[in-house]
Amino acid sequence: MGPTLDSPHRQGTIMRLVYLSPVSWHSFAQRPHELVRQFHAATQAPVLWVEPYPTRLPVLADLLTRPPYQGPTVAVPDWLTLARPRALPIEPLPGSGWVNRLFWQELKQQIRHFAQAPTQLGIGKPSRLALQLLQEPIFAGSFYDVMDNVPAFYRGWSRRAMHRRQHQTARAVVTALASCTTLQRYWQRQQVDTRLLLNGCASERLPALPLSRRAAHGTRPVFGYIGTLAKWFDWEFVLALAVAFPGAEVRLIGPQHGPSPRALPDNIRCLPALSHEAALQAMAEFDVGLIPFKCNDITRYVDPIKYYEYRALGLPVVSTAFGEMGTRRHLPGVFLSDSLDDISRVIHQALTFTEPLAETLKFREANSWAKRFEGAHAAFL
Repeated sequence: MGPTLDSPHRQGTIMRLVYLSPVSWHSFAQRPHELVRQFHAATQAPVLWVEPYPTRLPVLADLLTRPPYQGPTVAVPDWLTLARPRALPIEPLPGSGWVNRLFWQELKQQIRHFAQAPTQLGIGKPSRLALQLLQEPIFAGSFYDVMDNVPAFYRGWSRRAMHRRQHQTARAVVTALASCTTLQRYWQRQQVDTRLLLNGCASERLPALPLSRRAAHGTRPVFGYIGTLAKWFDWEFVLALAVAFPGAEVRLIGPQHGPSPRALPDNIRCLPALSHEAALQAMAEFDVGLIPFKCNDITRYVDPIKYYEYRALGLPVVSTAFGEMGTRRHLPGVFLSDSLDDISRVIHQALTFTEPLAETLKFREANSWAKRFEGAHAAFL
């Protein structure tokens, strides 16, 4: 695994990064994008970004579902190199690492050449490729950026295989970075050195303040959500909200995986996915930011980035009490719903919430990605 992260002889070196990402560089900007941006900002060193490849067996839905529209292609900065590993979609099967090893020889040569200078290995998603690279004696350090309960996104054999790979990865790296307190506690119980690195927001790319909230001017309020509508999305909450406030608009923006449970009321609008920049502009039209997630094995380990974006725009947040949101019950601008029966109460509280501009700007600064990663630079340098 190489020296520990804080070895004295590494101080003053320029540390490169090979990062195995869980998402494509050209997808909606997420924590992995911000991690490598902040790494480069701290080191001015190049980054080799390895695109994800299939780590589960294919299912019928893969053939029937089109990938969501991601907007314009994201520019690749001159300090970042994209690498695309080839692999057969057989990873959960025994021996799959040996089979795909044949496809990875060229990529491994590229990584070895890149890592001739001091280099960190960052892993955003466990995989056979990640485990093989962790055995290479070329890295000065390594970290696993734990963003989710990864196996919960899989089923059957694929889920069991991912559970094993995740634990193998966490025990092989020098340190783990956990995106929420429940993940940190889980991995600490597994005797893994785990540091808490909550999510944040791209403060420098947010719309200018102050915003003008519609409800404050007596016009139709907009209750908005931006994100994926998947199995963790609480449709029952949204339907109850729309019925309780027929004069409001419930605006849902993002890719939808699977149908809604029943016909939607007229005041619910489902809109397609947007680029990150356009999504931030769309949030600026909300009166209340919604995070209606079910409480399950996925959301228990989640710190939603949209919380930071909503609050950095001065918006009140109405959320179910899942994951990291459950720890924010008494924070300004956060209104948690514990059941369908209290939706009217928490929405009315949110609509009366006001915040001085100075407090919103203070929140932006305290929760920017740059501020967030200041405490994680020991894992980079």
